[in-house]
Amino acid sequence: MHDSILKNISITFDLDGTLVDTAPDLIRVLNLVIAPDGLAPVPVKNMRKLIGLGSMALIKQAYKDAHVPLSDPNAVNIQRRFLDLYAAGLTQVSTAYPGVPEVLAHLKRAGALLSVCTNKPGYMARPLLEQLGLAPYFDKIVGSGDSVATKPAAEHIFAAVGHRGTKKIVMIGDGAPDVFAARAAKVPVILMAYGYSPISIHTFGADAVLRNFRALPSALKELLM
Repeated sequence: MHDSILKNISITFDLDGTLVDTAPDLIRVLNLVIAPDGLAPVPVKNMRKLIGLGSMALIKQAYKDAHVPLSDPNAVNIQRRFLDLYAAGLTQVSTAYPGVPEVLAHLKRAGALLSVCTNKPGYMARPLLEQLGLAPYFDKIVGSGDSVATKPAAEHIFAAVGHRGTKKIVMIGDGAPDVFAARAAKVPVILMAYGYSPISIHTFGADAVLRNFRALPSALKELLM
């Protein structure tokens, strides 16, 4: 099937758990901020499924698992330290998933218009993608705090692609917010099975579920036929 079907298609991507495995750095920073209260380091595998719920969820779960009380003021202070430390070391151990750079390059060469639609703060998402060499593939990177309602709002998708459906749009993600935003925007959605969803992504009714990012071009062509 010829790549011409991808020309001028707007493809917008979630970030964490879709393009980049950010869990190693997020849990690295989590372990730094819980250590002063005597908590033992948390293994990355124990927290992967909570990544999409944000830093506060990670902090509260770590204290709950350690059976250590956590007051609201202390939680806020810990989260502030977490965000500062994370912003200072976004890609120490985080990496793009296998095939991501090659597939993004292929899609861009085929004429697809690529963007990022992430609930991660925009001021973190942009440098993270720059540090990993992925930013040049994207026309826009729109995160939380970028003056737009975030997923599951349809407006987030429209802000990322730069139009409201004048071209075909496809959302690529790894969880419920991506599906709900796509459905609100009335666009198809493809999910990556390797991501951070705390429940089975097969329950969300996505148009396709992929186990490997390298399968994306074929899935897109099949979806757009």
